[in-house]
Amino acid sequence: MGFLDHDDHEKVRSTSGHGETFQSIVERRLSRRSFLKSAVAASAIVFAAPVVGRTIAQTDDELPADASGLGFETIAGQPKENDSLLVPPSYVAVPFLRWGDPLTPDAPEFDADNQTAAAQAQQFGYNCDFVGFLPLPLGTDSSDSGLLVVNHEYTNPDIMFDGYVEGAPTQAQVDVELAAHGVSVVQIGLANDSWTYDRTGTANRRYTATSPMTASGPAAGSDWFKTSADETGLNILGTLNNCAAGKTPWGTVVTAEENFHQYFANNGLLEDDDPIKAMHDRYGVPEEASDRRWENFYDRFDVSKEPNEPFRFGWAVEIDPYDPDFVPVKRTAIGRYRHEAQTFVVADSGQVAVYSGDDARFEYVYKFVTSGIYNPDYRTANLGLLDEGILYVARFNDDGTGDWLPLLHGEGPLTEENGFASQADVLVKTRQAGDLLGATKMDRPEDIEPNPVNKKVYIALTNNTNRGVDDNPGVDAANPRPENANGHIIELTETDDNHAATTFAWEIFLLCGDPEDEDTFFAGFPKENVSAIANPDNITFDNKGNLWISTDGQPRTLEINDGLFAVPVSGPERGLLRQFFSSVAGSEVCGPEFTPDDTSLFVAIQHPGEGGTFAEPVSTWPDGEVPPRPSIVAIRAANGGRVGEEGDFQPTQRVYLPMINR
Repeated sequence: MGFLDHDDHEKVRSTSGHGETFQSIVERRLSRRSFLKSAVAASAIVFAAPVVGRTIAQTDDELPADASGLGFETIAGQPKENDSLLVPPSYVAVPFLRWGDPLTPDAPEFDADNQTAAAQAQQFGYNCDFVGFLPLPLGTDSSDSGLLVVNHEYTNPDIMFDGYVEGAPTQAQVDVELAAHGVSVVQIGLANDSWTYDRTGTANRRYTATSPMTASGPAAGSDWFKTSADETGLNILGTLNNCAAGKTPWGTVVTAEENFHQYFANNGLLEDDDPIKAMHDRYGVPEEASDRRWENFYDRFDVSKEPNEPFRFGWAVEIDPYDPDFVPVKRTAIGRYRHEAQTFVVADSGQVAVYSGDDARFEYVYKFVTSGIYNPDYRTANLGLLDEGILYVARFNDDGTGDWLPLLHGEGPLTEENGFASQADVLVKTRQAGDLLGATKMDRPEDIEPNPVNKKVYIALTNNTNRGVDDNPGVDAANPRPENANGHIIELTETDDNHAATTFAWEIFLLCGDPEDEDTFFAGFPKENVSAIANPDNITFDNKGNLWISTDGQPRTLEINDGLFAVPVSGPERGLLRQFFSSVAGSEVCGPEFTPDDTSLFVAIQHPGEGGTFAEPVSTWPDGEVPPRPSIVAIRAANGGRVGEEGDFQPTQRVYLPMINR
């Protein structure tokens, strides 16, 4: 995610590029695996496990009616110009928390024509992405009262401000943008089947791009972190480009700094032989001016003046929603890259495994395993757990096995001779370390989530139209399509279901796109029964272990708005993917999050109207006014039942409801 890292709007070429073709990999795998005699009768291509999942040949009449508990009526994706929400019958989708909504009694109401940084710092931030529901009181499984933690990835100033001039913002506009980034913590409650937020909630607060933060772990306080404004390397201003996140077992949130490179400028002014310049190049820091021009007003965004400032971003940042006095901590042991999500699971040993992706073309999948053991009886004892452990990067082998390769100073090629004098060097230069270890270059790994029911791990790979083009890497078993415009999902099984294991097995679960295209695959399910889907991004699971997938990019490939989809991962309906929700023009769908009882589902509608401007809007959602406002939407069944299980199987309907908490 992030407006600089969307796949290019280029016409996909027909050549296969370098490396093996997708068909040749399938044929080679077919010849290897003796159990691949079963085929998908309804599919145009026969696929093979573990490159692709097991096969099913049941007809609709043979499917148990309640195998997955998903009983909603499938909706059809709506055209990308449509500016309303669409859900199945018997469901309502209500936006209840919007960009600019005041979060404190003293905060001003949103006024598009009179925005200030001081006001925005007390209002809900822009471009909501991750959504985390943490029950209130702490330690309960309440589904009607809680804290909603939402991060704010980036800003669209051309939509936010009347009269914004690209390349020449005012300082006042930049200051609002700084305040619109970060994280919001908001108290919410359910009453009369409707969610509202509590403006008087004592836990309500904002973290912005200028909020005081600190760092911990091996890289904290290292020379890489030191700037002219902070000789300790421990006092950091703010968090940037937060894209997805995760909830820890001890009730904190770890938010993920993704495309931090876009905020910095003038790497080209550093000397060519300066190693810092090469380090910034590997992470995409611009050679010249940034698109945002924040460097016009703040030296810390100009690397020719503050070359170390980018090293203070690209981390996993822990926040305690229950403690307003907690200072956010950048946990450096988890590594520095363009983080997409941080998802947590306790291994049988009591160690905590943390999964994350580096959301860029040809980047890597990571896992961090703590040295210490999770203590379920003493919450505060876990607050330093993420500072010690081993960071691994994934290698997906051609035979369907895989290895977690440790990123440890002094092991293998990670030595001083190769530019790694300490573990701090390894963590600051995580990408370069992965390069040396020979990790598998992936098609934009985004959300990576362990399924609490079947214990498998699902990896959303959004797209990569550069796969096999020019001098870029060609296809491989884990990334089997050249110029992959639609993305895919991999299902990973840790050895012995042990999330602390160093080996795994894997197979492709979905090859996304139009089911009528022969190079799509839906875990072997007959493709005439599934919905079209493209560009999987954020994922989550309901209590039965069904996989829910939100998308980012369908308007470019399928000509329909982005949406939310549900698919069983086991049983005879494995692979029966169906669309549940469709979003508004110019937006993507982020952060799907269920309440503990599955009766409410929250989604974030990010950048509605992207592609337009304040003067020429593409969207006026959710209020029918300019500017459009990124918002959190609550989805519930009309009868209060579990989301996904209820449905009266009537024709689909559009749902467009006003705000309910004004």
